Amino acid sequence: MNRKVIRLVFVTFLPLILFGCAQIVPPQGGIKDTKAPKLRTVLPADSSTSKRINKIELQFDEFIHLNNPSSEITISPLLPIPLNVVAIRKTVTIKIPDSLLLTNTTYRLNFGNAIQDVHENNTFSGYSYIFSTGIYFDSLRLRGTVFNAATGQKDTGCLVLLYNAEKSDSAIVREKPLYVTHANSSGNFSFEGLPEKPFKIFALRDANNNMIYDGKNEWIAFHDSVLIPTHNPALVNLYLFLDNDSSSNTSTSERVKTPGSPTPPIAFSYSVMVDTTSLKKRTQDITEPIVVRFTKTFKNINPARIYLSYDSSGIAVEAKVSASIDSIRKDLKLYTNWKDNSIYTLRLLKGFVHDSLGADAMPSKHIFHTKQDEDYAKLHVHLPSKYFGKGFIFVLLKDNDTIYHRTVTDTLIHFNRLQPGTYNMRIIDDKNHNGKWDHGNVFLHLQPEMVIPYDRSIMLKAGWENLIDFEEPPTSVRPGATAAPH
Repeated sequence: MNRKVIRLVFVTFLPLILFGCAQIVPPQGGIKDTKAPKLRTVLPADSSTSKRINKIELQFDEFIHLNNPSSEITISPLLPIPLNVVAIRKTVTIKIPDSLLLTNTTYRLNFGNAIQDVHENNTFSGYSYIFSTGIYFDSLRLRGTVFNAATGQKDTGCLVLLYNAEKSDSAIVREKPLYVTHANSSGNFSFEGLPEKPFKIFALRDANNNMIYDGKNEWIAFHDSVLIPTHNPALVNLYLFLDNDSSSNTSTSERVKTPGSPTPPIAFSYSVMVDTTSLKKRTQDITEPIVVRFTKTFKNINPARIYLSYDSSGIAVEAKVSASIDSIRKDLKLYTNWKDNSIYTLRLLKGFVHDSLGADAMPSKHIFHTKQDEDYAKLHVHLPSKYFGKGFIFVLLKDNDTIYHRTVTDTLIHFNRLQPGTYNMRIIDDKNHNGKWDHGNVFLHLQPEMVIPYDRSIMLKAGWENLIDFEEPPTSVRPGATAAPH
């Protein structure tokens, strides 16, 4: 091949070769770092005794940062001022005001999930540092469970607080506790490494995270006596209650109207709370009245202007109606002895009520279909004989609404027409026989009344019959089936 041909080939392909070499290929990603930082050294050494330590340094194998250290890093017993914690490069430094440390006391620092690496936020978790200002380590325990006193169910996430026994009960509103822990997802709590000295114990649903009982909107629990930790302590039960009716504490600013333009007058009108969309649908509950809801307060009911009738083989039969007023909700309730699976007509004639200015309510007509027994569920509850008598109240709830709340007068309670849905039940130990549950008072040292819950929800289906022993799992039978007697 002559030189001209070789030169032509070289000149033609050289740019392509150079272009290919000049392309930049991004490097392939490596394996993602999932390893937590490793602790290399600790100064002073963990588990020191007879020392008032004022500075701790943790050295790690990689660069780290702190995640929410003010809440994740805690010292127990608590100090009056917060710890000073900083992270620089691979070192975490904790400064402790040693002048505030108590004599002959075991201190434990828990780091929670505060320490993470800077690249992937892998967490160095579960680490505790312990030291003692005395010659030995405290190793005693307290443990127990927190309950919601109003429901009897276990309460999760609340704080459990320990105070020196010589403190008065009012300490919980004035100062932070000496020891604090959280109830876990099962309502259980545990204190470890305690000294052999008496403590007062409280539980607190702390609304503003200050570890002090502020009263309004905060739930509190206390134990009747002081407790001394042991190596194998008995379980302590704490019952949280709300010491005031926060729902009624409306602030002055909420009650007073802001000055400004006058509010336009509200028209006098009403709505009848019945479903009239289809007469094929059985919609009206035969266990409840018809509710007529007004926009304004009304008065002077005229029963002669209210007509209710039902269809009986093509003949309209007038039904007897009685009325009551719910002035708080501006409701008129109309009661009758309902016929199941029937077509009803409600006629409200002009002037059946009028407002405070004398304005008449306008007329209206409503046609609807009542339910029948097959649209309801049946429930039979057998109560143990130990709950029989005036000292106990049986409560049945659908969602958060109380369906039944009465003193136990029989060990077998029947409900023949319940709306399908999810129900719960409980028994109140009514110590003072006043027919209701009473909360406690921490300063009067008055415990709330006990509530015994049925420990599972009950799903009721239309047409089904459910048989429940209060202390046994529920059973149900299909329509037409025979249930075994209790």
